[in-house]
Amino acid sequence: MDQLLSIASILATAGSLLVNQAAPVPYTPRSTGHDISFPQCGGAYPAGAFGIVGVNGGYPFVHYNPCLADEYSRSPEAALYINTGYDPLYTQVDGQHTIPECLTQAAVVKGSADQKAAWGVGCSEAVRSMAYAASQHVTKARGWWLDVETENSWSSTDLSLNQYTIQGIVDTLRKTTSAVGIYSTGYQWGKITGGLPVSGVGANWVATGNFSAEGVDARCGTGFSGAPVWLVQYIQGGFDTNYVC
Repeated sequence: MDQLLSIASILATAGSLLVNQAAPVPYTPRSTGHDISFPQCGGAYPAGAFGIVGVNGGYPFVHYNPCLADEYSRSPEAALYINTGYDPLYTQVDGQHTIPECLTQAAVVKGSADQKAAWGVGCSEAVRSMAYAASQHVTKARGWWLDVETENSWSSTDLSLNQYTIQGIVDTLRKTTSAVGIYSTGYQWGKITGGLPVSGVGANWVATGNFSAEGVDARCGTGFSGAPVWLVQYIQGGFDTNYVC
C-alpha cells in the first residue's frame, strides 16, 4: 500500500472526501450520542443524535476497524477517532510504520532528532488512518478525535516524544480539517504528556468510566489539554454514551 501513501496524494484525497470537516461538529448541547468501533462489529448499533466511529483496531498502525464503512453509514453526523501511541519501533520506515514523506516533513520541525522522529510517527499515524478511511469510502466525516490512553504504547522516560507524536497527528489532520479534538482523562493526559502543550487542539472529550449520567455537567468547562470540553463519556446500556456540554 505504501506506493499509494504519498502525503500529497492522501491529503488531496482526504481533502476532497472530507470536505465538510471545515466546520465545527454540530453537536447540540445536552444531546447524547455514542462511539463505536471494532468491538461492535456484527452487533446492534446504538441510537443517538450523533456517532463517533473508530478507524483503527485498538492500536495505531496495521490495525484497522473492518466494520468502519458499515458503522459510519449507520451513525448520524459521524466523526472519526484514531488510536495513538509512540514506540521506538514506530520510527522505522518499514512499510508499516513511519512514512518517508512524514520523515521528510519532520526535518523542519524544531526539536532533537528523536523529537523529529516522534513527530514523523504522529504524522504517519494520521496519514495511514486517513488512507484507510478513504479506502472505505468514508466521506464527509464531521471531524477527527485522537484517542490518547495509557493502554497504548508511550515513552515513559521522555514525555516530549509523546507530545511530539500527538503534535504530528494534530498538525497533519489540520491540513484537511479544523475540527480536531482529543479523547482522554486528566490523569492519562498528564501521565502521557506531562502537561506539555499541544497546539491546534479545538476540543476535549472526557472519559469518566461512570455507569450513569450523574455528574456529567460538572465535567464540562476547560479540559485536560486546556481546550474546552465538548463531550463527556459514560457507559449506558453496554455502550459508550457521550453527553454534549
